Amino acid sequence: MTTPAEAPYIERGTAAFLRTNLAFLCAGIATFALLYCVQPLMPVFSAEFDVSPAASSLSLSLPTAAMAVCMLVASALSEAVGRKPVMLVSVFASSAITVACAFMPDWGSFLSLRMVQGILLSGLPAVAMAFIAEEVHPRSSGYAMGLYISGSALGGMLGRVITGLLMEWGGWRLAIGGIGGLGLLAAVIFWQCLPPSRHFKARPLALGGLAENFALHLRDGGLRWLFLEGFLLMGSFVTVYNYIGYRLLAPPYSLSHATVGLVFTVYLVGIGSSTFVGGLADRFGRRRLLWIVLVAMLGGLALMALQSLVAVIAGIAVVTFCFFGAHSLSSSWVGRRARVARAQASSLYLFCYYMGSSIVGVAGGLAWSAGGWSGVTWVVGGCLLLALVAGLRLARLQPVVAG
Repeated sequence: MTTPAEAPYIERGTAAFLRTNLAFLCAGIATFALLYCVQPLMPVFSAEFDVSPAASSLSLSLPTAAMAVCMLVASALSEAVGRKPVMLVSVFASSAITVACAFMPDWGSFLSLRMVQGILLSGLPAVAMAFIAEEVHPRSSGYAMGLYISGSALGGMLGRVITGLLMEWGGWRLAIGGIGGLGLLAAVIFWQCLPPSRHFKARPLALGGLAENFALHLRDGGLRWLFLEGFLLMGSFVTVYNYIGYRLLAPPYSLSHATVGLVFTVYLVGIGSSTFVGGLADRFGRRRLLWIVLVAMLGGLALMALQSLVAVIAGIAVVTFCFFGAHSLSSSWVGRRARVARAQASSLYLFCYYMGSSIVGVAGGLAWSAGGWSGVTWVVGGCLLLALVAGLRLARLQPVVAG
């Protein structure tokens, strides 16, 4: 009988690698399409349920917050019952709940189901990172992580686009139900394609030891820098996307809402960048590449500070490309840095990642009110300079020693 230590790793160029990447591509699409599908429907919710725009935004903020917090516990559950079972329950159950949301008669019940959905969605992101770190050979893990993040980016885009199209055709209930059906289809592909864990070693479920595992990772200086990197990267990216629309709608550009929406299609460059940069990392190393990507991201922010509309759009594209590439590098690095309790390390990274979205996004709004786009540039630029410091520190980091 083959022991976990003797079992072969999944390597690039094999059938198992192709099946694994297809599985995680579908999982990423499902997770983030289910999470973000409500975003274009918020004005419809305000009219349908007679709620304010702030209350309508709870359809996204509540599941996101629930997901960020519960990822810390979901990772411990996967250490006990296995990676694949937790991920399967997460994708299937959250897709089914999305279908059920289409039939909710009132706003309170709709929000309650969305919050439950966020709890269930937490079972996939951190566990997926741990699975890739455990089962995929280190020289192929960057590419595999990049494909998963590409699926996440594609899911976020499809969730918005398909929902809008279905809304025009048959209303918001058809739109929500259709996204849930897409999630169920992706869940079936994920179930059929993902191979079983070969290097996973089950541990007894002990929530009391969860804090000990978190403390273990927080004592590692390298992981602390990576957690900070995730916080700053996501905070910077979300702040740019939150407030660039305000700038483009105002003089001297005075673009229409439809045109601004077309500008945001540059988000698609992130789908290819995470895989491309992840593949480069497998060849040249993360420590050589991360700080270069961060410098390029600062260059994109500088382009956005110019008055030319072409320069602004090019800057958005550069920032988007570099963000997804840098996230691919840092998130896969967490799995390689953490030698034990990898799921907890990944969940801590993602917790910081989503908290960066919340905290820096609010700071960016205050900066916009105080100084317009210049204020936003100072906030994002400060975050990216800190991220560059972290990247340079990581480049000098001594690798961990097995055992």
